[in-house]
Amino acid sequence: MQLTRRIFFVYGLLALFWLLVLGWQIEEHARVKDAARTNLSNRSRDIANTVSACIRGMQFRGTVLQDRLEPLLRELVTGGTNEWAAPQRDLVSIVLLNAAGESVASAGDPIDFKQSDILQKGERWGRDSVVVINPVDLGAALTIGGSTNPTVVLPAFQPMTNAPYEPSWTFPRREPRPDPETGMQGSDSMPSVRSDRDGRSREGEPRFRRPPWMRGLNDQEFHALLAKRAIHGLAVAISTDSVKRAVERDLWLRGLIVLLASVAVAGFGFAWRSLGKSSELQIRLVRASELNTHLKEMNLAAAGLAHETRNPLNIIRGLAQMISRKADCAPEIQQKSKEILEEVDKVAAQLNEFINYSRPRDVRRTSVGLGPVIQEVVRTLGYDLEEKNIRLQVQDGGVTIEADEQLLRQTLFNLLINAIQAVNHGGEIVVAAERNNSSATLEVRDNGPGVAPEHRQEIFKPYFTTHERGTGLGLAVVQQNVLAHGWEIECLPNRPNGAVFRLQHLKVVA
Repeated sequence: MQLTRRIFFVYGLLALFWLLVLGWQIEEHARVKDAARTNLSNRSRDIANTVSACIRGMQFRGTVLQDRLEPLLRELVTGGTNEWAAPQRDLVSIVLLNAAGESVASAGDPIDFKQSDILQKGERWGRDSVVVINPVDLGAALTIGGSTNPTVVLPAFQPMTNAPYEPSWTFPRREPRPDPETGMQGSDSMPSVRSDRDGRSREGEPRFRRPPWMRGLNDQEFHALLAKRAIHGLAVAISTDSVKRAVERDLWLRGLIVLLASVAVAGFGFAWRSLGKSSELQIRLVRASELNTHLKEMNLAAAGLAHETRNPLNIIRGLAQMISRKADCAPEIQQKSKEILEEVDKVAAQLNEFINYSRPRDVRRTSVGLGPVIQEVVRTLGYDLEEKNIRLQVQDGGVTIEADEQLLRQTLFNLLINAIQAVNHGGEIVVAAERNNSSATLEVRDNGPGVAPEHRQEIFKPYFTTHERGTGLGLAVVQQNVLAHGWEIECLPNRPNGAVFRLQHLKVVA
């Protein structure tokens, strides 16, 4: 019970370790995925800074012509041959936005700004690309009121109208003020607001004039056009292939780590299980060794008791014979004496079988011819064969094997006795040996009633017998002799009736 609890405790620790490794790898994979997305977002900011720098270099007095700006954007999207454009080849599209989130100038695939709330969030992740909206730094000047004069993208040249050109930007006129020293009125031909060097007034009013091709627009239309074409943001669509590659590569790495952790946990669990089984097996072996030692001691004691019991039995048998041979003995006493002799013989036979069964098997291998050994055993059992008129056939085949001659003789004797007891009067027994290359097979066949299938394994156990006069130790002794030689024995049915006891793997001597 304690060992079982320990095993379950170790298995629980291994499972907890595996779960910790799995959770760690999931967290690391999520971190790598977030880092790849962050890098792509930073990339969009770098692109926005690059575009801002290019626009700052192209603008003149706060304006950029569209027909000069769009080729630059297309160059960024397509990659081109320039060194500064080469790293941007995974760009999908670039869109310059006004304050209302409408497109001012673009290049590449169109972007649908109506999907979800991209203008509020500033970012939208799709399956194949990510759209990021960044502010652009175009160096716009601050006015006195705190507002900015953004860069304006003017449309390309096209004849819009034939109306005469009239400037839309005028300096504010103010009443002339008297000179504090002379008291004279100042000139009203000069503007009262001085301009800066960058072309802007001190109050932030733009100094660029209306292009000649827009002379047909009135001031309201021109101001609306400027508000619509002013750049306030930059939308960049970048392919997410780099993120997918990074995520896939990291996923393979995390999967490999989890796989190695699983193999390690499974290997450690298997090793612990094997160690537990080995420990349990060692405990069983120690107990079995103790029990075996005890059984050996009991076996020696029983063998000694059986040996000492034969001496009183021999005395009882001798006295019973003396009484039965007296001439003046009553017939009833003579009959009782014969019954004593029969019972004493039965007990003596059982003691002899028990002593043979409990005797240690010390195999002394020599070259033994099967033919002479079989003939000797047959001569020993000649009286029993003649008494039941049994026909015996011997087919030794001239085979010589390596075996202990005494144990082989005892094995054949017990097998033939078992066959003689099994067959009826006038039965038939066959002893056949057959050589198969370096091994031989020996069979003892009879035409008796045979052995039931459920008894063919039990018949070799001690004290199991199907005969009235059997001791149940004959076939047990046979199996001990067979196992001591390294052979195999099995009980098979004989056709059409009877039983076959087959000994296999007898080593043949050339």
